Amino acid sequence: MERLKDRVAIVTGAGQGIGLAYAKALAAAGARVGLCDLKDPSAAAREIVAAGGRAISARVDVCDAKAVAALVGRTATELGPIDILVNNAGIFTALSLKPFTEISSEEWDRVMAVNTRGSFECAKAVAPGMKSRGYGKIINIASGTVFKGAPMMAHYVASKGAVIALTRSLARELGRDGIRVNCIAPGLIMSEGVMANSDYDEAYVSNNIASRALKREALPDDLIGTLVFLASPESDFITGQTIVVDGGSVMH
Repeated sequence: MERLKDRVAIVTGAGQGIGLAYAKALAAAGARVGLCDLKDPSAAAREIVAAGGRAISARVDVCDAKAVAALVGRTATELGPIDILVNNAGIFTALSLKPFTEISSEEWDRVMAVNTRGSFECAKAVAPGMKSRGYGKIINIASGTVFKGAPMMAHYVASKGAVIALTRSLARELGRDGIRVNCIAPGLIMSEGVMANSDYDEAYVSNNIASRALKREALPDDLIGTLVFLASPESDFITGQTIVVDGGSVMH
């Protein structure tokens, strides 16, 4: 069943890893998808087209308001009015674990800009079109680290805490316009980037798994059911919520 038939979605940070998994899942559910990433996501879009879906791609810095507006305009022109935004772009796997006293001001600002302001810029760009049609789904991506107060990544945790706060504020503000704003907070997902980061070694991953009720590694596909549910009409009476998808490491 094509739960998202005739819907149009934008997925940021969709060139690889979890973002690409999100884009493929939305396409498989029937959506037409615009993929953007700081690195060229055209190969990812071609994967979706080869599988029978419709997709376009663009290189976009989500902190650049003009570039984001251009992406929204192009997607609307080529695929149709935007119904779904997945704010996935963020800095995580490139970060090294370190005490907060060793995080430079420049690194702090860059993480906050991409992870928090990027979601703000993209939501701001799609909101007018969604308002005009009285319907839309904005899905922000936070992190289970917010609920754990995870150490050694203070800037990342702070940025994702801000994403949850932004989700709640936007849900209140946009609800009267029929726009639902929700958030997914994944646990540690064994994406390409995580596996390439030596800080997330076997001991780190094992300790993370030990904290879960469901004791196994988490994969990008574990996030797909929640994502498609929040993007679909099945969740039309849900807004302002954060769903933790981490195998029961966090329970709130």
